[in-house]
Amino acid sequence: MKVVGIISGTSFDAIETAAADLRFEDDAVVLRPLGSRSVPYDPGLRTAVAEVLPPAATSVREVCKLDTRLGQAFAEAAAEAAEQFCGGQADLIVSHGQTVFHWVEGNRALGTLQLGQPAWISARTGSPVVSDLRSCDIAAGGHGAPLVSLLDVLLLGESQKTRAALNLGGISNVTVVSEGRPPLAYDTGPANALIDAAVQRFSGGSEHFDRDGVRGGRGTVEERLLERLLADPYYDTPPPKSTGKEYFHLPYLLGELDRFGHLDEDDVIATLTALTARTVARELERWQVEEVVASGGGTANPTLMGMISESAPQAELRTTEAWGIPSSSKEAYAFALIGFLSVHGLPGNVPSCTGADSPVVLGSITPGSSPLVLPDPATAAPTRLRMEASVPGL
Repeated sequence: MKVVGIISGTSFDAIETAAADLRFEDDAVVLRPLGSRSVPYDPGLRTAVAEVLPPAATSVREVCKLDTRLGQAFAEAAAEAAEQFCGGQADLIVSHGQTVFHWVEGNRALGTLQLGQPAWISARTGSPVVSDLRSCDIAAGGHGAPLVSLLDVLLLGESQKTRAALNLGGISNVTVVSEGRPPLAYDTGPANALIDAAVQRFSGGSEHFDRDGVRGGRGTVEERLLERLLADPYYDTPPPKSTGKEYFHLPYLLGELDRFGHLDEDDVIATLTALTARTVARELERWQVEEVVASGGGTANPTLMGMISESAPQAELRTTEAWGIPSSSKEAYAFALIGFLSVHGLPGNVPSCTGADSPVVLGSITPGSSPLVLPDPATAAPTRLRMEASVPGL
């Protein structure tokens, strides 16, 4: 089955698309990457997303308009991916959408909202669409995150070493797999969220992120500020747990900076980079992780990657490129996999990772241009994921 996965992450700078040919084989699900691409948001749409995110005030009217605009943007991205990688038509589109709110109180997730109306994707591509992937896990008592842990657990597999998959998006999450213990996964805190917020603030909006880690690299870590940031109670909350930009946002950062008077801008960015590295390293050390496979936009920041390596010297650090998966595309491939399992009647969550009471089938299905015909239900969930090299021209 040719499946296109699409997602825009918490940095909301682009729509990531990834196409895969997926099939079952014995106890494995086989994933053959067909290709991936990143489609930047146009500046107006990116601004519209920013204007509805907490703590900003908005209206139902604006949310409705944004749901339509994002759906149309996702539809074009999906159609282009299907044309480029699937010979014009995908068997299935799986859309994560754009998260605009993740409702967490204490250590419990109560709801989540992703925009990007799937009807536009179905109408544009003619393919059935699986969407709203997080809500069923939350209804089952989970956090609805990190759902990418499914791909991580199947791909990391069994090993005598303790291994982890690390995603460095707006928020950082980690999946830990070790012998003799159920896998676990959770959000460790901000990855790029606060760094991006600081860069945008200091540049007056002309820059959106610390390109190549230049500003963080030339700054000096302000240890007093770092100590203050590390004292946030989120970091001591036991997993499973999740967070987002509704917590780690610009007003949060400005409230902390106000306690310190004037600080050099690059020093602030260096300190925020160190915050991400230290909080990640703390969790890697907690579980005595020996190997880490990283993905997400943060892997393109050599200053951040260097700080993580320095802060967690016991863990060998590499990226998902070693698996044949571009670092920016891993989540899109993960959601393609989850949607593939959903239409076969199989769970897409890992309860020990999300905190759900049980495995559940994820998502809602919007039919395509033809009558909806689902595959025969699979008899058993796969226990491993095998990557298959793509054949040029197929």
